[in-house]
Amino acid sequence: MASNHWKFRFLRWQWRGGSCSIARMSRYLVTGAAGFIGSHLSEALLAEGHEVRGVDAFIPYYPRPIKEANLLIAKAHPNYKFFERDLRTDPVRDLVEGCDAVFHLGAMAGLIRSWSEFTLYSSCNELATLRLIEAARDTKCPQFIHVSTSSVYGMEATEPETAPTTPFSPYGITKLAAENLCRAFNANFGVPFTILRYFSVYGPRQRPDMGYNILIRGLYRGESFPMFGDGEQTRSNTYVLDCVRATMLAAKHREKALGEVFNVGGGEIVSLNEVIRRLEQITGKKAVIERKPGRPGDQRHTAANIEKIKRVLGYAPTMGVTDGLRAQVEWQRPLLG
Repeated sequence: MASNHWKFRFLRWQWRGGSCSIARMSRYLVTGAAGFIGSHLSEALLAEGHEVRGVDAFIPYYPRPIKEANLLIAKAHPNYKFFERDLRTDPVRDLVEGCDAVFHLGAMAGLIRSWSEFTLYSSCNELATLRLIEAARDTKCPQFIHVSTSSVYGMEATEPETAPTTPFSPYGITKLAAENLCRAFNANFGVPFTILRYFSVYGPRQRPDMGYNILIRGLYRGESFPMFGDGEQTRSNTYVLDCVRATMLAAKHREKALGEVFNVGGGEIVSLNEVIRRLEQITGKKAVIERKPGRPGDQRHTAANIEKIKRVLGYAPTMGVTDGLRAQVEWQRPLLG
């Protein structure tokens, strides 16, 4: 517990220095609160002095103990209340009641499984969003911040938010459907929404199924890394705390953000081959590459056009890829035994 307290104190200092604080104390609901990004967001909001309700269903996408560990710091804070509920079936109105905003991060992530488990993805990403936004309508919540993904754009995601949305994976299709639910509830019932499209988030607590987590594990354990394609696919890597900062800015500048869609990305675009090279330098170990054919639905190039969020909300990424990878290694290495 002492270690968690120290971490919270450090996080509070860090976020006060990040110039993204929300001016008054507010109450927020964070869905997917036990996940990679949701847990970081909860801690950042608490560090700013806000009250946070966290909710997660612990759907077994990856081991529950990992998510439980993500919650330790937030649960130690007096302004945090956690609820284990399934947004698809359990009551949700009381979670939203009295909140200044909903941060809806809860979703079934990962595009590959969406080909074989579409019903699961549809229920988690569409039905859960429908029930939550109904609650936001019924309680007159001032802002519904919906987290989406670059996958809604399709094979390549390099254009501004006005670019056509042509997803080519079932995952991307369900996330675009969730976006359209926000628009429909706004047009018909006036529900105030903001959509954030995240691009390739990495850093401490990254899910164990994600590429950089798998690669770091392989480097330290001498296991092969499955490379799908030639490794020249590029990503607009977003460090998790930059992602959280952008998300908080959507609430801080509510009036500017309402009804808008924003890309959320980092400032550096690198190929998978380049990430492997940098991680080899950071760890002092050589990757063992197992080459495999490309997978259906994988994007070839993403390069987040963040001009709009910079102009409207004042967002600017601060973490370079090498430093961000080093931070993820420092977090992940002690967990590898």
